[in-house]
Amino acid sequence: MENAAKEPRKESNGVLSPQTDEEMKDWSTITTREKMRNSYLKLLRRMAPNRASRVMVPVRKGEQAVRPGSAITVIPDITDPAIEVLDQYPVVSDYAYVRITYNNNLSEYLYEVIEPSLSREEQELLDLLKDTLHRTLGYEWERLTQLDKEEYLRESVDSFIRTRGIKVEQLAKKRIGYYIIRDFVGHGPIDVMMRDDMVEDISCDGYNVPIFIFHGKWESTRSNIIFTNEDELNSFVVTLAQRSGKQISVAAPILDGTTAEGHRVQATYSREVTTRGSTFTIRRFKNKPFTPTDLMRYRTVSPEMMAYLWIGVENGESMILVGGTASGKTSTLNSLAIFIPPGAKIVTIEDTREINLPHENWIPGATRTGVGERDKDGRAAGEIDMYDLVRAALRQRPNYIIVGEVRGKETYIMFQAMATGHSTYSTMHADSVKSMVNRLENPPINCPRILLTALRNVLIQSQVKVGNEFVRRMKQIVEIVGFEPETNELITNTVYEWDPATDRHIFKGHSFLFDKIMEMKSLTHDEMMAEFDRRVEVVSYLLKKDIRNHREIWNLVNSYYKDRDKTLDRIRKDLAAMEVN
Repeated sequence: MENAAKEPRKESNGVLSPQTDEEMKDWSTITTREKMRNSYLKLLRRMAPNRASRVMVPVRKGEQAVRPGSAITVIPDITDPAIEVLDQYPVVSDYAYVRITYNNNLSEYLYEVIEPSLSREEQELLDLLKDTLHRTLGYEWERLTQLDKEEYLRESVDSFIRTRGIKVEQLAKKRIGYYIIRDFVGHGPIDVMMRDDMVEDISCDGYNVPIFIFHGKWESTRSNIIFTNEDELNSFVVTLAQRSGKQISVAAPILDGTTAEGHRVQATYSREVTTRGSTFTIRRFKNKPFTPTDLMRYRTVSPEMMAYLWIGVENGESMILVGGTASGKTSTLNSLAIFIPPGAKIVTIEDTREINLPHENWIPGATRTGVGERDKDGRAAGEIDMYDLVRAALRQRPNYIIVGEVRGKETYIMFQAMATGHSTYSTMHADSVKSMVNRLENPPINCPRILLTALRNVLIQSQVKVGNEFVRRMKQIVEIVGFEPETNELITNTVYEWDPATDRHIFKGHSFLFDKIMEMKSLTHDEMMAEFDRRVEVVSYLLKKDIRNHREIWNLVNSYYKDRDKTLDRIRKDLAAMEVN
């Protein structure tokens, strides 16, 4: 399959320009003439095998330009002067790329997915291969691992082309193989987005509507991926449901689930409840979770705040993170859980799996939907909700209980667990201590205010605008000190507070956590502050060395728990060597 595109040439000034029609015509003429000559020489060699012959290889005029991308996938040039390229990076090496552009006329960002382009003949062969594979894949396909599936598909493509005598160039075969693996093993049209570590959320609002993504750097951005066929979108949503081990149909058009990889899926089917057609929202699960280093790099917290929270987690102080949607509550919760001592037993409870810990003594729990009609209490047969899991967790004798998000009657059991000495961590939608208390005291939670004193710390986090960028900041760390019976008010103490004018976190002067530890361990104030300074030194080392792997951080924290002085000595020597270099 020959590519009819004009090859670029290099001018004397180093600028690439396309070859002229005359040059292309000359090349075509040379190619045809040389093919005839080579065929004639081959005939001569057969007739006189002992006679030497020489074959001339045609050479194109000018130098062959190096285009961005690869030989398999060429990244197209941008001709519109109003469009500015902000970022470009590979997602699948040599095959798929992402380009972030900004249109100055429309004042709009675009997340552009660039994949191999196929000729008409290649597209026809790809369609034929897909049709054949759909007919031949057996029931054992689902039992194969991802690597086995990819290898099976590659062999199937090679076998199909070989047995039918189809002549396909090597690059064309690679391009076709990419789309076969993308559609049969990957996530089809959104596979590049699912592979891109910078993408947090993927949202499809209907057919003939661009898919939007939430990018870690460029935030909410329109993409160039569109489902133009309503039936294809419906089929894709059904596939998402099957990957989540659930069903979606006209009878049950709303889906909440989690894929085998841990991605959180919410979808609607056809036009039953969404008038634009099927929709889906995917919140990607990160295999490499947010770490304390990430929180400090993005200035969500300061090293001093991280050291304070480390001391609190180590000593089992219960905490709740409150904030709005997409404020980073679960990411922060996951980061703080790394500081849990290695031998402690942990039970996590979530609607959809998001928390990822390096600890071995960890029971990850997730809710389960039921089947059939619901009873008068709204429960289906076989349904396991958060309330059931929290009650079960108390019988498992955990040292730490982590509840992904509290919103119902399970919250009352969670506060009972706090009151009985279990260290408990959770998240909640609220923007202040006052709004948190209002939610806890009213239906459906109905938790008495006196029980809230079992909670030690409230971390208030939100998405704020600093300059021209939206960023996440922990606005306050508030300690709940006690309860005033006469006024029925909680007594609180703000330990750290974010100053929006300077974008800095300020220590407010006193911590009751330090007082509690000093009394419990018989430490003087100077000894307590020396330990705090050592923790600041360790987390600052993580930031300077840019250690972002959660297992490396966990190993360093465990080393500190085991031998503090030896670990600090190693850190100081490493930092000294960095300064020398």
